[in-house]
Amino acid sequence: MIPRALSFLACAALFAALGSTVPAPSAAPSSNEDLALRDFKPRSMLLVPEHQVPRAAFPAIDVHNHVNDAHGEGRAVPVAELLARMDRLNLKRIVILTGRWGQALQQVVDQMVKPHPDRFTVFTEPDWSRIDEPGFGEAMAAQVKDAVARGARGLKVTKVLGLEVRDRTGRLVTVDDPRLDPMWAECGGLGIPVAIHTSDPDAFFEPVDATNERWDELHKYPEWSFHGPGFPGKRALLDARNRVFARHPGTTFIALHVANHPEDLGDVSGVLDRLPNVVVETGARHAELGRQPRRAREFFLKYQDRILFGTDYTPEEGMYRNWFRFLETADEHFDYWNAPTQGRWKISGLDLPRDVLEKVYAKNAERVLARFRPGGPPLTPPGGTFKSAQTR
Repeated sequence: MIPRALSFLACAALFAALGSTVPAPSAAPSSNEDLALRDFKPRSMLLVPEHQVPRAAFPAIDVHNHVNDAHGEGRAVPVAELLARMDRLNLKRIVILTGRWGQALQQVVDQMVKPHPDRFTVFTEPDWSRIDEPGFGEAMAAQVKDAVARGARGLKVTKVLGLEVRDRTGRLVTVDDPRLDPMWAECGGLGIPVAIHTSDPDAFFEPVDATNERWDELHKYPEWSFHGPGFPGKRALLDARNRVFARHPGTTFIALHVANHPEDLGDVSGVLDRLPNVVVETGARHAELGRQPRRAREFFLKYQDRILFGTDYTPEEGMYRNWFRFLETADEHFDYWNAPTQGRWKISGLDLPRDVLEKVYAKNAERVLARFRPGGPPLTPPGGTFKSAQTR
């Protein structure tokens, strides 16, 4: 029997003398082994409260969706099933932004809006293939007017304006191209909002290298990168968009994706402070907002009358419940929907007051959509009395 006080070295010598060997310690994993980023899936060790939110606290309007739209890009959901989901989620209306124009728009109106006018709204879009036609802006104004007569209640402008649309000379058409002014003005005259997506996340304009926080996403979708000499800078795109906002104070603009600058809420605040005809919506940006929950909550409280709820995702129940948890609870360190596609981080809830939730979920959207007055004068903007362009 080996005395307890015997040292390890003495034990080793004794075992050697007895013809035995001391068992070698088990080998630890090498810290030098490479691990592919796609295989890194750490499990959080945090034990924090979790609150699942099956239904929105108030009947909600999703102002940014593409379900059953005129493009038909894999977004179709049977209408009966969609309505059942909406009822379970306390979702009273979905706005289908990408409705195109003409017969394609008419099909969406006939299939979605006319049978369920209280549940679905559709927006129209410009036809950029006509950009080189003389009087393009006037033609698009007429097209918008026709779309409204068919049942559209807004205009959607995608990010191709400023990034992809080119005229016959090969030059990019800028967001503030004066040829578009009649189109913006017609929307103001009709009282319909313009939902505009300009630029994209900051990381999409940076080199796709080891320093890019959205490398996973850009590696999967390399065509989403706008870095390089073939594209304008993000600041130039946003400045051009803001000039349009200022030039058309009689038109309500919904600056999609938190004005496409949730990485800099100070910049977005400046837009809202200067331009009372602008509101923002949240589509596909709770990943950005949720990683800065204190700053984001301050933003929501300050601009509670100017923020609209939107998702920009296929209307799955789990997706909406993830959004409800983000807006309604104080939960910390949980996955945003579709994580980690946009970035390898967690989010925390905003725990918004009930009166703010009610505005964000629906009241603000209702006010914007209620401005529709075909042939009538423009109403006051959602943020208050219009300021003159000279004061901006």
